[in-house]
Formats: sequence, C-alpha cells, structure tokens
Amino acid sequence: MDIRVVSIGTLSRNEFWPAETPDRTPHATTTFVQSGDRLILVDPGLPPQIVAARLTERTGLAPSKITDVFLTNFRPAHRAGLGAFPNARWLISETEREVMGRSLVERFQQEQEQEIRALLQQEIALLKRIQPAPDKLANQVDLFPLPGYTPGTCGLLLCQTNSTTLVAGDAVPTIEHLEHGQVLKHAYDIEQARESFMEAIEIADVIIPGHDNLILNPTRRPM
Repeated sequence: MDIRVVSIGTLSRNEFWPAETPDRTPHATTTFVQSGDRLILVDPGLPPQIVAARLTERTGLAPSKITDVFLTNFRPAHRAGLGAFPNARWLISETEREVMGRSLVERFQQEQEQEIRALLQQEIALLKRIQPAPDKLANQVDLFPLPGYTPGTCGLLLCQTNSTTLVAGDAVPTIEHLEHGQVLKHAYDIEQARESFMEAIEIADVIIPGHDNLILNPTRRPM
C-alpha cells in the first residue's frame, strides 16, 4: 500500500490562529492511496489544473491513471478538482449522498430565483454523477463512517501490517483541533461530531485531517 498527501488543505479561518490572520479560500487536504490496482484520490479540493499538477508532482501519475475519487463529504472545499478525473469512479458515502440529495431537491423546489435554481440544478446533477461508495474500496481500504460535521461524513481506514491510518476528513479538521479535542463549531450535529472525533483518535495511529498535514496520533505514541 502507498499512502501520501498530495496537497495540504486549509480552513477559511482557523479559530486557533491569531484573530488578525486573513481569511483564506478553503480547500481540503488531498490524499493518494494505492492498493493493488486501485489508485484512489481522496478529496481533490484544489481546482482541476492545480490538483492535476500536484498529483503528478507527488506521485508521478497523470490524472487519467486514477481509478477512484472518494469524497469524505459533499462540501465544495472537498470537490473543486473533480473535473480533472472524468474517467475515474466518483464515490461518496451513501448517507451523505441521500441526505444531501434530499436537501438540494427541497431547496430547488422552494427557490424562486432563477440563477439560484440553476446553481442548485448543477449541484443535483453532480451528486447524481457520484456513486454510493462500497464498504471496501480496495484491499485494506475500508469506509469508516464519521458523521457529525455533515450527516454522512465518512473517512477511509487504511490497515497496514504495523499501523492504521485514517483519512478523517472534517471529523478531525486540523492538528490544533486534535490537540484541543475540539470539532468544527459549525458542524451539522455537534454531539455526533464529538463522538466521531473520539472514534478517530481511538482507532488510528496516523490521522490525515481534513485541512492539515498528516499527524502521528499523540495518544498512540509510545512513551
């Protein structure tokens, strides 16, 4: 198995940083996972041209080689680069797909402004293109539900011989959130997000957060 961070993400505003820090365009951390013949990219958060260049820089692969793109949630910061991978299988958790689909359809039916209706229609069409992910994407690559930040937030559990890596998405957004034991304040369900946060740190030796570089789990380090 090959696991590597392709691009380190950022939040628009990190509550643990100085208040005067300028806001940024949020984008998710993008992770590459190879298991057997499956070449998986998780959360392509940068625009297509940029994420394609980062992929080649970090792995030597062209975007056409990617077999699967997995989204830990449907927020725009996690999917800006999807267009770089038109031949890959696009995947998301079934719960996230269903809940977000219902919400988008309801908003579309209630919206009167034509420009907003057109945008919602695009979002609905995109979600239809994304398939519900199977429980196992490849050998040693399993779905790991982490609901709370969104209803169907879901990570990937990567089980190697001597360690376990969790691509956690926004269940663990940054190293500061891990160190302070906090979840994102604008989570869909704060209590559920806290439960998922605890599950993440209980199971993983290495955590790849939603908007930061990979972290050696401090609760699992030998003393």
